[in-house]
Amino acid sequence: MKKLMILGGSRYAVPVIEVAHKLGLYVITCDYLPDNIAHKFSDEYCNVSIIDKEATYEAAKRLKIDGIVSFACDPGVATAAYIAEKMGLPFQCSYRAAEILQDKGLFRQFLTENGFNCPHAKRYEDKKSPFNDIDYFNWPVIVKPTDSAGSKGVTRVDRVEDLADAINVALGGAHNGAFIIEDFLTFEGYHSSTDPFTVDGQLKFATYSDQLFDPEADNPYTPAYIIWPSTMKQEHQDYLTSEIQRLMTLLNMKTGIYNIETCVANGKPYIMEVSPRGGGCKIAELQRMAYGVDLIEAEVKKAVGMPIDEIKQTECDGCWCEMVVHARPGKSGILRSVTVDSDIKEKYLKVVDLSAKPGDFVQPFTGANMSLGDMFFRFDDRTELETVMSKSNEWLHIELDEK
Repeated sequence: MKKLMILGGSRYAVPVIEVAHKLGLYVITCDYLPDNIAHKFSDEYCNVSIIDKEATYEAAKRLKIDGIVSFACDPGVATAAYIAEKMGLPFQCSYRAAEILQDKGLFRQFLTENGFNCPHAKRYEDKKSPFNDIDYFNWPVIVKPTDSAGSKGVTRVDRVEDLADAINVALGGAHNGAFIIEDFLTFEGYHSSTDPFTVDGQLKFATYSDQLFDPEADNPYTPAYIIWPSTMKQEHQDYLTSEIQRLMTLLNMKTGIYNIETCVANGKPYIMEVSPRGGGCKIAELQRMAYGVDLIEAEVKKAVGMPIDEIKQTECDGCWCEMVVHARPGKSGILRSVTVDSDIKEKYLKVVDLSAKPGDFVQPFTGANMSLGDMFFRFDDRTELETVMSKSNEWLHIELDEK
C-alpha cells in the first residue's frame, strides 16, 4: 500500500485524506499539534514541526513515504518540496522554486527581474531599515510577513508614524523573521484567489474569482466571500493566464495544483501570489462542484505517482459563492449556534462545513484562522447572487454568549 504524507492537520486536509483513502492509500498526517482535527482521520500521526525540513525529512525517510503534499498549509510547502526533491518524489517544482514562491519578498524580486507587473516592494529583516526607504514607496503601503497566508499579520499603513507598529504586527505573524513592504494597490473590480492546475508545466485548468472583503471586519483584508465566475474583464484574464504560463515555464514547474492570487490595478493585471499547494477556504472543493474538475484527486494521484485523469478547461455551472463564516465586527464570546433561514437554505445553500461548534470561544475575524467555517451557495446568475448575499445579515444568525 502506498503511503501519502500530508503536512499540516487542519480541517482543510480532511478532504485530501478522504480522497486518498478512496484511492487505497495509507495516510500519514504530520505537524506538532496532535489535537488538530485531520489527525483523527489519518492512518498515522507523526509529531514533528513541519517548518523543520530536516526533521520532517528524517521522518519521511523512516516512514518510507511514496508521496507528500502540503495542502492548504503554507508553512509546509517548502519542506514538502525539499523532501520530494531529496527522495525523488513527484512535486510541482524544485525546492529552489518553492523557496522563491513561498517568500513574498523573493517572489516580488523574481517578478521584477523577469518583467512581470509588480508593485514597488522590498523585503526586510531589520525593523529600522524601512525608514531609509520612505520615499521609495507610493503611499499608502501594505506591511506583511513574507511567509504567512490567510492575511495574518497584514496591515495597511497610511502614515509613516504608524509604520513601526505595523512592522511589529507583521513580524508577529512571520516564521522566518522577515517582512515585506509594498505599495498598496487599489483594485479595479476584485482580487482573485483560485486553484489552477498544471500538467508537465502546462496550465490546463485556470479560473478567476471575485474575492470580497468585509470592510467592517476586525481585519478588513481577510477574504469574506469568494465568487465564481469572476467579473474581471476577459482581456485581463487572458493576459494573466498567459503570464502565469510564462511564470510556470521560467520556474520549470511540473504537474500539480496551485493557489494563485491576482488582481487588476492601475489598468494593469498583477500576479500577487503563487503557491504550489491547494488553497485554504476549500477552493478546490467549490471548483469541483462549480466546474466538474476534481483537482484534489488529481493532486493526490500525482503525489504518489498514479496516472491522473485528463485535466481540461470547463465552464462554471451557474454562479457560486463561498462565504467564510465569521463573527460580526467586534464580537467575541461562546458560540451557541449558527443557523440559516430555511428559504435560503433550501434554495441556495449546497455545503455547510463549520469548524466551530457550540461551546467554542469565538474570536474577532482577524485572519482566516478565526473563521467559523465555510458555506457554499449556488445561484442561477450574478444578480440573484448579489441580491441574496447582500442581505446575509438578515438570514445568517450567529448567536454568541458575549464576554
